[in-house]
Amino acid sequence: MLGLQHTVTIAALPERVWAVVVDVERWPERIPTVDAVERLDAGPLAVGSRTRLQQPRLPTAVWTVIELADGSSYTWESSSPGVTITAAHVVEPHPDGSRLTLALTVSGPLSGIGWLLTRSLTKRYVETEAASIKRAAETPPT
Repeated sequence: MLGLQHTVTIAALPERVWAVVVDVERWPERIPTVDAVERLDAGPLAVGSRTRLQQPRLPTAVWTVIELADGSSYTWESSSPGVTITAAHVVEPHPDGSRLTLALTVSGPLSGIGWLLTRSLTKRYVETEAASIKRAAETPPT
């Protein structure tokens, strides 16, 4: 399966990191690779929750939460003709605070060509997202 995984250590408690990860409405102010977020349902993220995400140089996508372990991980996916993208966000305790793992897989009949065209950009975006979440979690809330 095509995809990537990126892990960072964050000097903050897992609860703080989780709060930043699931606050998707604030991603545009925290993560430079996210232009706009629109939650398509009310309440906290839950299985079935849908979010419209706009990112530079990528088509707008609707992401649906398919798995959630409150306080530690969620996985969502987005589909377009011939391609399904699945993205996992995992927060774990670590001796230095927390470990955040972001993983992305691409599947479907057009995934090979799609991945070939977007792999480099996607890698940069995932690394930027992890660094941005780290920065936000390590900054005391105001």
